[in-house]
Amino acid sequence: MKFFRICFSVALFLLSIATSAQMPGARGQMGGGQNMNVGHFYGKIIDSATNKPIDAASVQLIQNKLDTITKKRKDVVVSGMLTTKKGEFSLENLPVMAQYKLKITAMGYKTIERKVAFQLNMAGMKTGDMSGLLNGVDKDLGNIKLDIDAQQLQNVTVVSNKSLMTMNIDRKVFNVEKNLTSVGGTAVDVMKNVPSLNVDIDGNVTMRNAAPQIFVDGRPTTMTLDQIPADAIATVELITNPSAKFDASGGGAGILNIVMKKNRKAGYNGNVRASIDSRGRPGFGGDINIKQQKVNFFAAGMLAMRKSKSDVITERTDFLPNSIAHSLQTNNPVNKGFFAFGRMGMDYFLNNRNTFTIGGNIVRGQFKTNDLLNSINDTTYTSGAVFETGNRSSYSIGNFRNYGSTLSYKHNYAKAGKELTADLNFNYSKNDNKSDNDQKQYTANSNPKGFNLLQNTTGGGTTKFFTVQTDFTNPITEKMKMEMGVRAAYRDFVSFNTINNNYKYYTGQPFFDTSIITDYKFTDAVYAAYTTFSQQLKSFTYQLGLRLESSKYDGNLITKSQKFSNSYPFSLFPSAFFTYKLNDKEDMQLNYSRKINRPNFFQLIPFPDLTDPLNISKGNPNLIPEFTNLAELSYQNQFSNKHSLFTTLYFRNTNDLITRYQYRDINPVTSDSTTFTSYANASNSFTYGLELTLRDKFVSWWDLSTNFNLYKTDLKAGNIPGTVDQSQVSWFAKINNSFKLPKNYSIQLSGDYQAKTILPASSSGGGMGGGRGGGMMGGGFGQSQPGAQGYIKPNYGVDIAIKKDFFKNNAASLTLQMSDVFRTKLSATHAESSFLIYDSQRRRDPQVVRLSFNWRFGKFDVNLLKRKNMKGEMDSMQNAQQGMGN
Repeated sequence: MKFFRICFSVALFLLSIATSAQMPGARGQMGGGQNMNVGHFYGKIIDSATNKPIDAASVQLIQNKLDTITKKRKDVVVSGMLTTKKGEFSLENLPVMAQYKLKITAMGYKTIERKVAFQLNMAGMKTGDMSGLLNGVDKDLGNIKLDIDAQQLQNVTVVSNKSLMTMNIDRKVFNVEKNLTSVGGTAVDVMKNVPSLNVDIDGNVTMRNAAPQIFVDGRPTTMTLDQIPADAIATVELITNPSAKFDASGGGAGILNIVMKKNRKAGYNGNVRASIDSRGRPGFGGDINIKQQKVNFFAAGMLAMRKSKSDVITERTDFLPNSIAHSLQTNNPVNKGFFAFGRMGMDYFLNNRNTFTIGGNIVRGQFKTNDLLNSINDTTYTSGAVFETGNRSSYSIGNFRNYGSTLSYKHNYAKAGKELTADLNFNYSKNDNKSDNDQKQYTANSNPKGFNLLQNTTGGGTTKFFTVQTDFTNPITEKMKMEMGVRAAYRDFVSFNTINNNYKYYTGQPFFDTSIITDYKFTDAVYAAYTTFSQQLKSFTYQLGLRLESSKYDGNLITKSQKFSNSYPFSLFPSAFFTYKLNDKEDMQLNYSRKINRPNFFQLIPFPDLTDPLNISKGNPNLIPEFTNLAELSYQNQFSNKHSLFTTLYFRNTNDLITRYQYRDINPVTSDSTTFTSYANASNSFTYGLELTLRDKFVSWWDLSTNFNLYKTDLKAGNIPGTVDQSQVSWFAKINNSFKLPKNYSIQLSGDYQAKTILPASSSGGGMGGGRGGGMMGGGFGQSQPGAQGYIKPNYGVDIAIKKDFFKNNAASLTLQMSDVFRTKLSATHAESSFLIYDSQRRRDPQVVRLSFNWRFGKFDVNLLKRKNMKGEMDSMQNAQQGMGN
């Protein structure tokens, strides 16, 4: 039938030619409309080296036509397809009198273009040679060979064309591989350049002046930010107002999700790294990814040496019943150590619809700190003044270990978008520390006074964290979807701490000895279930969600035989998201959610922590959870591929806010009046803010990201003794410049400014053991920060990095970077109450220079990319970022 159809079409075509030849002007009338579409090109695409067929190669047939609007000629794709598994292609129903260009592209191969046309045997028509005529319109282009692209290494860099930051209506995504200033560092260095995040000198991270939850690959983790290598991170996702799908615990500070590197390209690829800083501290690392058929293996490792220096000045005035005591303290702690990181795992693709993933990580570190604190004390009595000096030398050593494992399963149903996932996660962390302190006092004449305090402290603990969850997504229709899931989380915490105080007169005679032993443990469990329903109605989309959580907490202060417990059987947490698409470039969204922050063991335990005699802390067993209401109104405008704007009006209201405050009580060891730090529920707090994030590419070689956050905080804490209500307008700004220079040079220049602001309620300050970057990483004696009674003074800083790519295909690079270029990053706080005025300023690691080398390697085997797996793998990679579990 095809033969006769072609014969009939050719006959009509020849008849039209003959007719147009006899009728002047008729050819112009009939034109292309009678240029019969009977042409057929076909052929086969093969590898020039192996002669094997190439699957899924793109074949395009291009014709140069006149644009009737612009009256200019342009190339138009008139036909195209992807080759079959056998490398074959077939393009039919083509005009036979036109001239064409055939363009063939395939991953890992050089693009090929050639001119093709149908060669009709017009002479054979006169003799009746119809077979020759048919051969002309049914043309075999034969085996077309493609050469391997020499620039394979560029193909394995999957984010090479990504911008530093992308913005979605529900989250911001920061591409770490584009960030030069964090190369060779930790996750703390990464966060310094992420929009919306503020990082203090101890590595404490806040988002909109509150501490967010830290996730790794969509799951909670026991690792701290300074335990995660920057070079192992692919992206960082900022979710400012998570829906009911996510854990309601942690208050209303949002989620900071760290997505680790994992590549699913067929073949192998990876990189090796080395670095050294201006303090002579080296670092080494690397990662590799291998995918062969049904197995995708990934591994990464890093060993880094660190040396940290701080300068600390503290002024403190205590208003005592019979005197006023003023002290000035200065110290310069030096911290040395290392940390090692290892990660390994694999994906097993059972078939197109079922994938199993198993993985694990291990972190190991040790840090040693030497410090000498000098103090000048001036106490005024009614009878006169007493002047004295003192010093405290200290040496501490700390070790930490973290082990994590995960097992996950994903099932894709035949229905597009319908999937079931299940996850098991286990984290185990262990730490131990030891410190020796020698404290001495002197008179104004530098003579020994009173007694010396020799203090030895040993401590440590373990944390076991286990989560299990499953999520189900069902797109009811193309515009309607339902999600649901359940989750259980269990944590077991054990801690021990022993303080041996040996008081001696300066003559060496014993005064008295005392030992303080604090052993405690606690367990907590949270069980949750959620469901969300979303629907698209033309340009309007809404999502409604509800989460149910039940929690139980049990604590045991072993040394005092005291037990504490609380439970919250059922709490409901609704969420609502409404999105309206104004046009292809503009979106608006209104969202709301409710969150909870439950008091932890350290906040509840009613036993004084005497580790630091000048800053004694004590928990409050009467604390209750705080509940937070979050609302946002967002607007996004993608003006062009060079300019975009994301703006958010946000509101956060927290009732029964858990905050820190200070009061005066009797030291149980010395029987002196001293300052205690504890926790209490403030009445409420309100935060109103406007956040702007802009991305601009003014010229081809300059990318600029700008983030500005203006907010007001009202803290109603007058119900707590010794505190007053506070109100503060503040702002925060961050810019990031990326410059591409000739000869493969690039520069990144970033800076941030934080105006005066109220201390975050959960801030643990810069003292010993404070914050994610504190404890073993720095800080100093006597540097704890108050909560409801203080504020942070303005500070700013600038970082710079320059990078040079070299070797074939830019496979290697050298990066030179400097932190706090102008030595302006100074963390200063002020606190004031009826019995205390406190000012502290700290500078840490300014103008540290680091040189890093990075070499990428890899081989990309396109024959492993089977058509049946391409869509499934793309969906898997996309859902791994967007489908974070509850």
